[in-house]
Amino acid sequence: MGLQADTLEITPEILSLIAEIDEFKGAWRALGTLAPERLSALRRVATIESIGSSTRIEGAKLSDKEVEQLLTNIEIRKFDTRDEQEVAGYAQVMETVFANFDAIELTENHIKQLHRDLLAHSAKDERHRGEYKTNTNHVSAFDEEGKEIGVVFETATPFDTPRLMSELIQWTSAALDTAKLHPLLVIGIFTVVFLEIHPFQDGNGRLSRILTTLLLLRAGYVYVPYSSLESIVENSKEGYYLALRQTQRTIRSPKPNWQPWTVYFLRALQQQKQRLQKKIERERIVMDTLPELSLQILEAVKDRGHITIGEIVKITGANRNTIKKHLAALVAANHIVQHGIGKGTWYSQGDPQR
Repeated sequence: MGLQADTLEITPEILSLIAEIDEFKGAWRALGTLAPERLSALRRVATIESIGSSTRIEGAKLSDKEVEQLLTNIEIRKFDTRDEQEVAGYAQVMETVFANFDAIELTENHIKQLHRDLLAHSAKDERHRGEYKTNTNHVSAFDEEGKEIGVVFETATPFDTPRLMSELIQWTSAALDTAKLHPLLVIGIFTVVFLEIHPFQDGNGRLSRILTTLLLLRAGYVYVPYSSLESIVENSKEGYYLALRQTQRTIRSPKPNWQPWTVYFLRALQQQKQRLQKKIERERIVMDTLPELSLQILEAVKDRGHITIGEIVKITGANRNTIKKHLAALVAANHIVQHGIGKGTWYSQGDPQR
């Protein structure tokens, strides 16, 4: 087996980062006791951020707002631009992973199926969906306008790709089974080597982030759908490419330098969990300080899906003007969304504050 993972030096910083992430993993059972609709809203925000960020890292230009609008009409099934095609494919594969991660083992067949689905809406990629590359490719960095600003590193040849992928999957599965190396370190090494191989003609960056999420979920880090790792990568693109380059150029040498990528990867996971921690704490504070009538209104919206002021008056028996004040405060705090004005006004569940 070509991977020399034993050259990874487990420094105090690496140990500290792993301990912090694992502590949050253990605490999630208690932290994740928000009402189901609030957790669902947190996941929706994180999913939109993840899709937008992961496609923009690869040169797409759709904003999170545009991604959200596209996902609202996902049943259209026809997407005019390549950016829209990429967003639609990414969204559907993420939902597949979230819903079925327990059943999706790390195999070449599953990786190829996820790649096929990722590019399902892209006519340009029809010939090589779900198949390893037949032409050489390289990794490029893109600026905010989506223009290529340079080659980051060379990748494996098409001839070597099947063998290297088979070796990587065997090594990863064995390392996770034997538990000689912490699963976060195994997942980090898998990701950086997958990107070094770059096994498919296109979609490798997006697929690497989906596979990272899959492996984290399978390793018990079940909070990951509620906080976007992809947006953290997008916000630190320079560090991301630097860490990749520093580690990847050594992978096939006798002494690979896993340190740069491992530290970057663990710090990104640390930021992911810190963001989620803050969101949960903010939700808790808000819910603990809401007046009783506001809580009643939220409960009524949750039960019915949408509600009018007249219906709230009947349920609570409260004064109409008082209800309007509470509704205005709940809308301002993103707990509910107002639809329409005047007599036709109604309210539905909202997204949590970011």
